[in-house]
Amino acid sequence: MARGTGRGALAGTAAALAAAALLAGCASGTESAGAEGGTSPRPAAERTAPSAPASPSPAAAARGATVGAAGSSCPLPVTFDTAADWEPKRIKPITDPDLRELAEQGPLTLVCEIDAKPAGHLGFLNVWTDDAKGTTPRAALESFVAADDSPASAVYRDVRVGRGGTLAGTEVTYLVTSALLDEQKKARALAVATPRGPLVLELGGMDTDEHESMLPAYELAKATLAVTAG
Repeated sequence: MARGTGRGALAGTAAALAAAALLAGCASGTESAGAEGGTSPRPAAERTAPSAPASPSPAAAARGATVGAAGSSCPLPVTFDTAADWEPKRIKPITDPDLRELAEQGPLTLVCEIDAKPAGHLGFLNVWTDDAKGTTPRAALESFVAADDSPASAVYRDVRVGRGGTLAGTEVTYLVTSALLDEQKKARALAVATPRGPLVLELGGMDTDEHESMLPAYELAKATLAVTAG
C-alpha cells in the first residue's frame, strides 16, 4: 500500500493536508544501517544515511492526555502521554476487503491516529500493531519500512524508552518520497514488544519541516511509553 493512502482516507487525505497548508500560508543506543551481503542482501532502503550535522534537541512538549488504557479513546497494549492539544482517534477494524489495505502497512495494522492539527501541525502520531507474537521489534520495523513509499537511508538503533528507560525497543529513521510534493521527507518509527505482538509508534508529517516540528510530541510518547498486561 502506498504510504499515506490509508491514513489520508481515514483521517483526512494527504491532499487535504496540503491544501490546508497552502490556505494557512505555510512555507514550504547502538546503530545499524542493516547488514549488506550474505544470502539475503539488505535493500538500498537500509544503507547507512549520509553523515549530517546533528540537529539540536527539540524542546520538551507540554503534556496532554494519556492514551492506551482500557476505556480510553484508543485502547492499546501500551500507554503513553500525548502532547497538549493533540487529538487521539481510534481506528476501528475494517472488514471490507477492498478497503482493508487503507489501514495496513506491511503486516501491521493502523489502530490509532493522534492528530496534530489542533496543535497547529500537519501530521499524525500513528500506532500500528501486529498480532504475530514471535516477531521482534527489529523485524516488525523492517517490514514496516519496506512497505513504505520508496524508503531510503534507513538507520536502525536499539533504544531504551519509557520512564527511567526500562523498556527495550528498536527505532528507525529514514527517508520516504512524498508523491504529493515530489520530494523526500524524513520519517521515523519506534517498535516495542507487547504481550499481543509488536507495536510500532510512527511519526508522520506532510514534509520534513512538519516532521521536525512535531518531534517533541514523539519524544514525549517515547519517554512515557509503558507496556500493559495485554
